Amino acid sequence: MTIAEKINESETHVFKVVFPDTTNHHNTMFGGRILMMMTETAFMTATRFCRKSFVLVSSGQIDFTKPIPAGSLVELVGRVERIGHTSIVIQVEVYLEKMREEFREKVVSGSFTLVAIDQDNKPEPIL
Repeated sequence: MTIAEKINESETHVFKVVFPDTTNHHNTMFGGRILMMMTETAFMTATRFCRKSFVLVSSGQIDFTKPIPAGSLVELVGRVERIGHTSIVIQVEVYLEKMREEFREKVVSGSFTLVAIDQDNKPEPIL
């Protein structure tokens, strides 16, 4: 399988419902919860790309463009953006969907850098 095919195959989609236990005092999704879900999606995407163990080493700029109201659906989409020797950068985008309307909009995006590690927690090659 080519690298391009592996990148396409590893694209990860995660769907969640914004329940009350994930919201803040404005009745919108808590930003920290979004970051946690984005980090998980990045981890899943990297793992699906090369089936290695990973640790998060950094996150790039995270852009929150609109609030996500309680009772919405969210889709997180993780894609491989760049592959280094031991690191991989995953772009994660979050889309808001209304439950009872045809509506979908990108509301959050960011990038996450993960490093592949071996059994001794030492960096190891991605490929």
